[in-house]
Amino acid sequence: MRYHIEFDISLRKNPYKGVYIAIEGIDGSGKTTQAERLARYFKTKGRQVIKTGEPRKNIGVVGKLIGDILLSKVKVPFSAFQYLMSAERAIHHEELVLPSLKSGKVVISDRCFWSAIPYGILDRLKDEKKERYNFDLGQVILVAQSILSMYHQFTVPNFTFFLDVSVDTAIKRIGRKTGKQELYEKRDKLERIDLGYKWLAKKFPKEITVIDAEKSVEEVTEDIVNRIK
Repeated sequence: MRYHIEFDISLRKNPYKGVYIAIEGIDGSGKTTQAERLARYFKTKGRQVIKTGEPRKNIGVVGKLIGDILLSKVKVPFSAFQYLMSAERAIHHEELVLPSLKSGKVVISDRCFWSAIPYGILDRLKDEKKERYNFDLGQVILVAQSILSMYHQFTVPNFTFFLDVSVDTAIKRIGRKTGKQELYEKRDKLERIDLGYKWLAKKFPKEITVIDAEKSVEEVTEDIVNRIK
């Protein structure tokens, strides 16, 4: 049986006095570094800052399970993994993000719900054992992961920056990290996730700003700050 489903819905905007900023990109794009530098910038301006990220790998039952899956200590179907990510994200928003925005703080997040799309497309393909990257899946995941859902929606950041780097650059940066390699830190996966991010940036050009992250750390920070002012 085929069922037709159709509806119109708007993104859920931040209604609070705080500012919500997300830094997106593939592993090795410099997200963590830029989030830290941006936090320092706002502190020099006298703002209260909450620096966070998604997923929170070692916080709570769901976060700890996600951390174990990323390190390949636990195996679950990829589609189930994406729902775990959404569950942790909902907890994160209710416990930290929304209360901080209500109190007027600047929330800087190393990734947010947008990452569910490029990673979700890849994971769905793996579950179905398909190789062709299918952007139609992105439309489904936008609803399934509570971005364009009529059941529940996540609040959209005031600013989302996609740090655009080549996979070669990302691989070099990942190689300098210490600790065990995570599930998605491999060239073939990075290439597909990068495609997903670029598709997403084209689909939501008013929500996602592309930043050339091949530049120096200082130049990237300056570019981000200038777009927030």
